[in-house]
Amino acid sequence: MKYNDTWDLDSIFPGGTKSKELQAKLHNTKEEIGKYQNHVKSWDVTETIEAKVLQELLAQQERIEDGLGQCRTFVQMWHDAYMDDEYANVVMGQIMELWSELENLSTVFTKKIVAISDENWKTLLDDSELKKVSFALNEIRDYGKRLLSEAEEKIITDLNKDGLAGWSQLYDTAVSIMTIPFTDKEGNMTEYSVGQAMNRMYSDPNPEVRNQLFNNWEEAWEKISPIFADTLNHLAGYRITLQKAHHRENFMEEPLEYNRMSQETLDAMWSAVSNHKLPFIEFLNQKAKILGMEKLGWQDVDAPVTFGDGKPPQFTYDEACDFVIEHFSSFGPKLASFAKHALENRWVEAEDRSNKRPGGYCEELPEFEESRIFMTFTGSSSDVATLAHELGHAYHSYVMRDLPSLNRQYAMNVAETASTFAENIIGNATVANAKTKEEKATLLNAKLENATAMFLNIHARYLFEKAFYEERTNGVVSEQRLNELMVQAQKSAYGDALSSYHPHFWCSKLHFFIDEVPFYNFPYTFGYLFSLSIYAEYLKNPNGFEEKYIALLRDTGSMKVEELAGKHLGVDMTKPAFWEAGIELMKKDVEEFIGLTNEMMK
Repeated sequence: MKYNDTWDLDSIFPGGTKSKELQAKLHNTKEEIGKYQNHVKSWDVTETIEAKVLQELLAQQERIEDGLGQCRTFVQMWHDAYMDDEYANVVMGQIMELWSELENLSTVFTKKIVAISDENWKTLLDDSELKKVSFALNEIRDYGKRLLSEAEEKIITDLNKDGLAGWSQLYDTAVSIMTIPFTDKEGNMTEYSVGQAMNRMYSDPNPEVRNQLFNNWEEAWEKISPIFADTLNHLAGYRITLQKAHHRENFMEEPLEYNRMSQETLDAMWSAVSNHKLPFIEFLNQKAKILGMEKLGWQDVDAPVTFGDGKPPQFTYDEACDFVIEHFSSFGPKLASFAKHALENRWVEAEDRSNKRPGGYCEELPEFEESRIFMTFTGSSSDVATLAHELGHAYHSYVMRDLPSLNRQYAMNVAETASTFAENIIGNATVANAKTKEEKATLLNAKLENATAMFLNIHARYLFEKAFYEERTNGVVSEQRLNELMVQAQKSAYGDALSSYHPHFWCSKLHFFIDEVPFYNFPYTFGYLFSLSIYAEYLKNPNGFEEKYIALLRDTGSMKVEELAGKHLGVDMTKPAFWEAGIELMKKDVEEFIGLTNEMMK
């Protein structure tokens, strides 16, 4: 079947960022905020409170959040697909102004919830409708106890537009105008966008191309790194100041609370990874041998490998879409049907062209109860995995669409569970159906590249960010020191497997500059290992498992992860043994890959 590889953005707001319909939506939303303001401020919590009043306030807030979310997602999508549209920042500024107003009112609302007596609160949560969202409401009440005065919180919210959000936007703007030069063997020079350069640097089969691009890549980031060092320091400094003001004891408390998990669980996960990373270093060493290198350089970790006369598998976008749908079908009809619907209805922006930002993501359009996916498809097996990954995110939101809004607010770590589970389906199905040893080795290589990213690359990011925040609490960290911390983290995570490292990875990786979620790293490894455990349960008894999987996903917004794992898998996340079980599955793939490739290299 023929699939369109660009978004249908006109179905959301026709006319792009200058859409009249978009401006009308923002005008109407501003009026809704005014009505909500009157409702919140007139709410008297000193008397007996009717459950119906709280339900109405929650519904009103949900409508505004969904409307603004729809607008923000649209503008972000448009800007990411067409980065030369300067007007996108203007409209995003309008949206952030309205978000600021809503956040100020949310603070007032939250503080009123805190002011309700314990006795009245208990009575409220006995209401049948409010009981359904009691977990989220109690979270709001607990969070509210950290808040400063209404006036102080308003100042914080207002300043955030030019604080966290402003610094994060500066990063996006700077990256949008960067180019990476490349000179081919005929002497022709091309200026790649950051996204294009990154894709080719990691996927080109020619080591000389990868090496040239990596050197030019490092040089380009080094030139602008003083700006990014300032940006990163200000983002972290702003966040640390807020954390102290809100009575948080350390910088890890907020990300752990956001991800609804304990420090004990995080420590158990990283302990398991640290103690069992040797097989994945052995995989990298084997890959170096296959590529005729003593050791892999940073740019070679995801390089394509060929066996015999074969070439790295390449897919057209149509082939990739059909491939994903077919193998999703091996898991369950609902997942496959959903993916088919999303792809046929242009939920995915995948065209390989200039003027796009790098990376990939999935965002919700809450008023449509739909998602949209952004990526750049170049034909590699890695791109197919990315497509499956982002469709997994979209499926997660889809199966929760009929739940109360407060119960759909799942954290990043369990969000990554659904996406990496989708990748597992694709990877495991294709390996099992491989027709030759060469094909099987190629597919195992793709799976293990993903595993090394989760166990080694993500661990390096976490180690760097933790060390950076520890030093940032005592003052600004210099650009040179950031480079040192980055290389130290990479060496610690990768052992002696690499011949070169990426000192400026801290400024080339978007995730360090995202303003909404601190420590945008460990949730990936969490989700990956959690998904492996779920997949292991599926392999034990695949019949009817899709319904069990959906039940787990539907609970992800209404309980802590330790409770979630106990309820649906009967496991204890605070023990390394849980995480080691997932790692063991991938260790078997390493052993099979090394055995197969040793045979072929004889």
